Amino acid sequence: MIIDINPDNPQPRLVKQVVDQIRHGAVICYPTETGYGIGCDIFNTKAIKQVEQLKRRPKNKPFSFMCYDLKNISEYAHVSNSAYRLLKKNLPGPYTFVLPGTKLVPKVMTTRQKTVGIRVPENTICRDLLEGLGTPIINTSLPVDNGDPKPAEAYEIEELIGNRINLIIDGGPIYPDPSSVIDLTGDPPEILRIGKGDVTPFQ
Repeated sequence: MIIDINPDNPQPRLVKQVVDQIRHGAVICYPTETGYGIGCDIFNTKAIKQVEQLKRRPKNKPFSFMCYDLKNISEYAHVSNSAYRLLKKNLPGPYTFVLPGTKLVPKVMTTRQKTVGIRVPENTICRDLLEGLGTPIINTSLPVDNGDPKPAEAYEIEELIGNRINLIIDGGPIYPDPSSVIDLTGDPPEILRIGKGDVTPFQ
């Protein structure tokens, strides 16, 4: 099932429809500024299992997730003063930040070191979903085999995994460009992956 949502001015009725489905355990494909992603509510164990099977992901490899804003992040991660300043200056944006997780985060989302990967996306549809849902959404890339390029449009995604997820949001074509990953568990920050987004503030 594909729902066409305006990327610049998302229709509240359609956003609510998607939020309701996520609340009821749906696994969805949604647009972000770094490409289309797969996700579900981080508190829905059954939906998380569906995502793990879809990605053929080992259970000990945690998913990153998306929060609506900085206040939301502080519920799920311990943020030092220096980390807070960096987050405030650079979010929302195409970054995944590694931070120490709080007890609120389900075990499946944390590493052995009790860290979590968190994003605050710039994409308007994504932000509206997060605001409507009120809890974080898993953020993982589309599964592709044999090094094939990741799909950039909803109809390609439907051909690839349409029968294995509940809903695809069509937010227009988005060419995949992974987020930069920054570890903020220590001082100074450590750049783990250079992707989309300027990493100079973290050097």
